Amino acid sequence: MSLDDPVVVPTLAPEREAALATQLEPEPQGGGLPSRFACFVTGTDTEIGKTLVSSAMLHALVQAGVRACGMKPVAAGAEKRSGVWHNDDCDQLTAAGNVTLPQNLTTPFLLRRAAAPHIAAELEDQYISPVPILAAYLEVSAASDAVVVEGVGGFRVPLNESFDTADLAEQLDLPVVLVVGMRLGCISHALLTVEAIAQRNLMLAGWIANEVDPDMRFIDENIEALEQRIRAPLLGRVPRLDEPSAAAAATFLDFTRLPNWPAHTPI
Repeated sequence: MSLDDPVVVPTLAPEREAALATQLEPEPQGGGLPSRFACFVTGTDTEIGKTLVSSAMLHALVQAGVRACGMKPVAAGAEKRSGVWHNDDCDQLTAAGNVTLPQNLTTPFLLRRAAAPHIAAELEDQYISPVPILAAYLEVSAASDAVVVEGVGGFRVPLNESFDTADLAEQLDLPVVLVVGMRLGCISHALLTVEAIAQRNLMLAGWIANEVDPDMRFIDENIEALEQRIRAPLLGRVPRLDEPSAAAAATFLDFTRLPNWPAHTPI
């Protein structure tokens, strides 16, 4: 199979997809405390540490003694190893959790090209719709005690001509954790994202400052300005790590302030 070979994804008739979508809407969780822990991790941009934070969260959940699974519904950029397509972000999530599920559940749309998802999908003759994602989420949730869903790019990334990652977050209706990449311009990016989350009537459960630019000036003042303006707890500040890992990042983060975070039980 070459990179240019189309990937065949089962499709449904429009009326069947619409009916299935209503059946698959997850139980609302963003407005209250879910019976199991679940959250949606978004960011102020791409390459700002969503996967590192999501992996750190999964690591902490495993340490708390629960069955935890990461899910990245849409991933763009993959390479074939030993006959299997791999995405580095997805692999990190799998390694950090302790529930192993088929790739078509944890990443229903794995796109080969490293491009905006709607562009990569069109090039590969795929169409990203919410129904397979919602169905996969329900299966992942049923097999796990905790689910961490990582978005792709920022909060408003197009997935098709009328559906973006904000729409996906709204349909999943999970508490949102925002990763702010600390670099010049991050205050405006963060506050605009916070506004967009609120406009979707989603709970911003917490935010994390990730020091992606080691040379950023006045970083303390920037974080203080964000703390004054974001009405959600700062869960931690991840410094620039020489060897980034889920375990290393988790030492700088306090997830216990998230809604329905599990109490520690022996593994």
